[in-house]
Amino acid sequence: MQNQNSRAAGTALLRSCFRLLFLTVFFLLLENNTLFAQSKGVTLSGKIQDAQTKAVLPYVNIVLKTEADSAFVAGTITNEEGLFSLASVKKGKYQLIASFVGYKMAKQTVLVGQLSDFLDLGSLYLTEDRQILEEVKILGQQQGISSQMDKKTFLAADNLSQSGGSVLQLMNNLPGVTTSQEGKLQLRGSDKVVVLIDGKQTALTGFGSQTGLDNLPASAIEKIEIINNPSAKYDANGNAGIINIIFKKNEQYGWNGKVGLAAGLGALWIKRENLPSIRPQFQNTPKINPSFSINHRKHKSNIFLQGDWLYTQTLNKNEFSTRTYDTGEYIIQQIKRNRTTTYATVKTGIDYTFNSSNTLSVSGLFNREKILDNGDNPYFNRDFSNRYRLWQFLEDEVKYTAMATAVFVHKFKQPGRLLNVNYNYTFHREDENYFFTNTLPASIGMDSFKLLSDEQVSDFNIDYIRPLKHGRLESGVKLRRRSIPVNMQFFPGANSPLDVSAGGWANYYETIPALYGNYVFENDKVELEGGLRVEYVKVDYQVNPNHNTYKSDGYNYTQPFPNLRLAYKLNDKNKISLFFNRRVDRPNEVDIRIFPKYDEPELIKVGNPTLKPQFTSSMELGYKNNWLKGNLYAALYHRITDGTITRIATQVPGSVLLYSIFQNAGRSYNSGIELVWQQELAKWISINAGVNVYQNTINAFSVTNKYPVPTNYKADKQQLVSGNVKLNSLAHLPKGFDLQLTAIYLAPDIIPQGRIEKRFSVDMGLKKNVQKGKGDVFINATDLFNTMQINKRITGNGFTLQSTDYYETQVIRVGYNRKF
Repeated sequence: MQNQNSRAAGTALLRSCFRLLFLTVFFLLLENNTLFAQSKGVTLSGKIQDAQTKAVLPYVNIVLKTEADSAFVAGTITNEEGLFSLASVKKGKYQLIASFVGYKMAKQTVLVGQLSDFLDLGSLYLTEDRQILEEVKILGQQQGISSQMDKKTFLAADNLSQSGGSVLQLMNNLPGVTTSQEGKLQLRGSDKVVVLIDGKQTALTGFGSQTGLDNLPASAIEKIEIINNPSAKYDANGNAGIINIIFKKNEQYGWNGKVGLAAGLGALWIKRENLPSIRPQFQNTPKINPSFSINHRKHKSNIFLQGDWLYTQTLNKNEFSTRTYDTGEYIIQQIKRNRTTTYATVKTGIDYTFNSSNTLSVSGLFNREKILDNGDNPYFNRDFSNRYRLWQFLEDEVKYTAMATAVFVHKFKQPGRLLNVNYNYTFHREDENYFFTNTLPASIGMDSFKLLSDEQVSDFNIDYIRPLKHGRLESGVKLRRRSIPVNMQFFPGANSPLDVSAGGWANYYETIPALYGNYVFENDKVELEGGLRVEYVKVDYQVNPNHNTYKSDGYNYTQPFPNLRLAYKLNDKNKISLFFNRRVDRPNEVDIRIFPKYDEPELIKVGNPTLKPQFTSSMELGYKNNWLKGNLYAALYHRITDGTITRIATQVPGSVLLYSIFQNAGRSYNSGIELVWQQELAKWISINAGVNVYQNTINAFSVTNKYPVPTNYKADKQQLVSGNVKLNSLAHLPKGFDLQLTAIYLAPDIIPQGRIEKRFSVDMGLKKNVQKGKGDVFINATDLFNTMQINKRITGNGFTLQSTDYYETQVIRVGYNRKF
């Protein structure tokens, strides 16, 4: 029956894919072409020497011409040390010609590939005698994103339908990326995604999680990189891949800047009325996002300052559910959360060039996030004749983040040969105050708790890059030290449901030294990238000895994490690539945090300090085909995960309370196919479509939830075919208007102990350039038809939970941006 359901779900998904694709092409009204960042070209370098004496030859003329028609491309002369370089060379075949008085002219065939930005030709020898030079082949980086097939880059400014929103909303439109109501990102069906800011892990996005993305303004972002198969130079954490968020930074000479203002409204109508006796849902929720950036570049220095402020009210959760127990009990409930958020970010810094070889960049970032949640959770019997409980809470939370970064770059005389020394320090404070009112049929109780957490992270990195004739070498070391002391204090009232003995303190300490090496090679047919990262991790989790369930725990390991990419170029327009890598997902501190969370008093979430890392091996076969004004990328992938991390909900015997606790659930698999198609249909309209179909499998497993009392849980094997479809188009209309429309379909999928049903939404954006291109105005709408809602079914030991969340998804915004 499971296999029949899987086949039926897969067939339904494919029918939906073709239906949506047909509608998109028919109306020609879909979103953004999501332009890929363009390469600046390759820098070629080398040295000219006398063939007999090996002496360097200064002032030699160097000319680069196309091989096909001998058209001039670039030229230079060698310096006093015989060195030369040619910048911004695009992909193709060339003739490199060296000439000098008294020496015979020398020619070399040059092949510029697509894997390295800097390539070293080595020494070229000139002689007065006749000499036949061997062909030299050179590689470089091709324009566009998918030639290497290891990274996809998207410009935030091209996403019209999410202008003025958050980074999380922006990512919802990117191919292969899906988002959940809880703020979790997924790549190809897995939520184990590492989110970087400017290539670094920070507390803004979480060290191993994605906290804060729903409040980070998209207006602060320049571009987003998606790396499905990271090389050894990246941290080994995150089996699904890496998403790198690049902040805006202008480096033009003189004074430059940009100001913007966006405003909007959400929750324009009620999707479902509240259950009786609770406070109203948020409606017509305001969104305000002013932003600015400014920089001044002159001579040796570049100074920049950027600021963003976001104020938003949101119906963050509005879930209606029923719980059915084997004992015959039936509970109807609602979880409503009205959220008000104020989010301010300031980033500043200076880049200083001492000379042509040495540069120092110092930057700082400060962020303050204020969250006020007002929640109502009523619980009724089947016919609403009896209200068992009304649980109301106020969460008053403030988060502070301060980050300081210093980067020193030494450029050797050989272009592209770099030594990079980087130190990054992050401080992050969580100051949470919860106040609860517990109304029972016979009493009213007032409870509260306070949580204070101060996270400090120090990262020190040294990276070295050396260009070669046919590629490059990369190597480096990294050292991380991280500490998170947490203190939870409970203040119970009358008839309190709070577990006071589960409070106290807990200290998290993490030490990670790592080293890596990576080699890149290319000739006219073959590309190879291979690397190895070796990582030692030691985690100590010290727990209050008076805790009623958990004791101090932790883990350590020394593990290799290899990566390999092998590609074969069938011709200039077709290429096949094979990827392999091994990665790890280390539990984040909140995953092992021992304190119960009471924003929902009858489904209580608790961490697990005995949780261990999960290790994943990934394989991918990719194919890229380019044609005039379009391309297609197809990938088959398979992931095997041991020690799968997931939440398991169990019912304590004799109680209707459910406890959801992280566990290692054994082995799981994720296999699928991804298709990304881009096409310029006409000069005025372009389209891209992404289809991702995958099968998630979780083997049978059994675990024991220790809190509050040991409770065993066994699960049979789960398997389901799922996926998603995203269709985007950008139309350039008369009089400077741009129109974008995005359609997203998410197929049913399995979740821990259950299933989540299909979801669908449409986003739209319209922009017009004004003030001779220096300004623009826009209007956009997310979830235009208000169709997005989350339906879930969870089955546990003796209970079934069926829920639908009608949270806020539809937002309409208007805005203005001005460059100066």
